[in-house]
Amino acid sequence: MTRLLLSSNTDWYIYNFRIALAEYMQRQGWEVVLVSPPGKFTALMQQRGFRWIPWNLGRQSVSPWQETKSLLEILMIYRREKPDLVHHHTIKPVLYGSLAARLAGVPGVINSITGRGYIFLGEDRKAQLLKRLVLQIYRLAFNSPRCGVIFENPNDRQYFIDQRLVPAGRTWLIEGVGVDPERFAPLPEPAGVPVVALAARMLWEKGVGVLVEAARILKDETQARIVLVGEPDPGNPGTVSSQTLEKWNTEGLVEWWGWQPEMPEVYNKSHIVTLPTMYGEGVPTTLIEAAACGRPLVATDIPGCREVVLDEHNGFLVPPNDPQALAQALKRLVSDPSLRGRMGAASRQLVMQKFTHAQVNAATLEVYQQIMATRDTGKP
Repeated sequence: MTRLLLSSNTDWYIYNFRIALAEYMQRQGWEVVLVSPPGKFTALMQQRGFRWIPWNLGRQSVSPWQETKSLLEILMIYRREKPDLVHHHTIKPVLYGSLAARLAGVPGVINSITGRGYIFLGEDRKAQLLKRLVLQIYRLAFNSPRCGVIFENPNDRQYFIDQRLVPAGRTWLIEGVGVDPERFAPLPEPAGVPVVALAARMLWEKGVGVLVEAARILKDETQARIVLVGEPDPGNPGTVSSQTLEKWNTEGLVEWWGWQPEMPEVYNKSHIVTLPTMYGEGVPTTLIEAAACGRPLVATDIPGCREVVLDEHNGFLVPPNDPQALAQALKRLVSDPSLRGRMGAASRQLVMQKFTHAQVNAATLEVYQQIMATRDTGKP
């Protein structure tokens, strides 16, 4: 039986974004093992019947000693488990996991690049220094014919090719992680004042502050409820504090709903879903889920968002960090129920065309099969 290890820097990521892939691969007859730091989703993964291996990996740690320990730990896991294929998600598992896989002689390695984010797109000195270091590690980690890379949007793919981080022949494009169209299904709009929802980790880079400023503008121009759905992320330096979120909530600018376990209910309580993110995304899952629920979308005109939001078709694209443009796009949808209906229907149609779990998981299996074939030929 072929053994596949899926790894990430949080159990939250695997459970929310890759559990469908894990279950799909089990149905194909593969043995699937999950690897991540421990968390509240660990038990849920085990309840689904998966073997889970803890990996002590600090998301924000920069201590050379701690990072070396993390690298050695994943190396020991690979040597003990002897996987046929490993699939890494998020930056540290991609870098450390790829290096460990080469040292352990793992036959096949797949890395998912889910956006470039702060290190590649930030303009401050810290980002520039980190970028130079990370580029060198990427070149070393990806320098193997048995290592393939999946990108979620063509801009990220072309960037990695242009930077000579990975040859084009070992790259694939799969737009997002997919969605279950039966669980995320459209329902009629709720009655009452239109609700505009942003569902994400409460990070400044996700555009939370931009939406709050847009809410200030909309407050004097139209009736709308602006809702933030998600929790602060203490492990991220860009987190919005709970005190700030509570202050906005008390002021009446926004409603902060916190973490919600049933996201289909959130989308179906909403009229419009927005993601004014500041940096490049892979393909935002929240936009795919909202589109599956038949909701019109407003997002930033950047790679990743453009793959889900087709401007003037199923929503609007606005410039990054532009509260005024965001407010005006939201106002158009708030004030026009028929436009929301047309765009929401177009969102659902787009998901059914290319963003379902069935399509994404089948495409991922094809990549697995291609990279595994290099064991025999030595060529991608």
